[in-house]
Amino acid sequence: MSPERTPPEKLAERNPAEQRAERLVGACFAMTALSAFALAAVYIRGGQPQLEGLFLALSLGGLGVGFVLWGKLLLPHGEITEDRKPLRSTTDERAGFDDAMERTSDLFPRRSFLGRMLAGALGSLGLAALFPLRSLGPDPGDTLFRTAWKPGKRLVTGDGEFVTLDELAVGGVLTVFPEGFTEHDKADSQVILIRVEPERLVEKAGREGWTKGGHVAFSKVCTHAGCPVGLYQTQTGHLLCPCHQSTFDALDAAKPIFGPATRPLPQLPLDVDSKGNLIATADFNEAIGPAFWERP
Repeated sequence: MSPERTPPEKLAERNPAEQRAERLVGACFAMTALSAFALAAVYIRGGQPQLEGLFLALSLGGLGVGFVLWGKLLLPHGEITEDRKPLRSTTDERAGFDDAMERTSDLFPRRSFLGRMLAGALGSLGLAALFPLRSLGPDPGDTLFRTAWKPGKRLVTGDGEFVTLDELAVGGVLTVFPEGFTEHDKADSQVILIRVEPERLVEKAGREGWTKGGHVAFSKVCTHAGCPVGLYQTQTGHLLCPCHQSTFDALDAAKPIFGPATRPLPQLPLDVDSKGNLIATADFNEAIGPAFWERP
């Protein structure tokens, strides 16, 4: 005959010490939930590093202590070993295994209170973690691939004066911006305009007609670290970035010839309007500045 199994109502009984342990674990999870809500509230009100650190520590600490106490006080302990002489279990052993499984499976359903507290703690902590995502800033969208230059935009100096076809002497260099530029546009739309003898320019395939009267224009933002490329050597036609000495050949589509930069400076296609002002016919031929994760 199989041994008598423990009645389910006996399995569900909890002694006072076990009830106290359950309340203690629940209090830890409650502290996690409250601290997470407090963390979110502090962040929404403008943030305060010390308070944010305190509430984050209380949230994670309460969660960790709760798990430790749950495992230490409410789960069964001890190691059970058995000689493995017989390979086939007896009827009594199978009945005993069934009884042990019933005991184990009853440990978690009867902890419904702790399960709800744990779910609340994890949910509130996850909710609080969403708010700092705002600190990453807005989604850049396609702004990394375009600037303020558009077809027909006239080239202007920093003072807003239009740049005409014959204003710059051969060998001259000038920093220009798109007409109507803003302070924000100064960072990514700044252009270094150079005038050389037209016969010295190497015209790349697909860039026919991008220069006018020996005028050639490139982004002033270095493709290595984003420093302004502002030094021009008239005799060699080289552009130099003063930060890390990257050197570009302005006569050959600004390809890098020295230093850490590996990409040419993006070129701005030029034309002349009916009044003799230099204009852009499009934006730069590629994204400006250093490489980034979506740049091909």
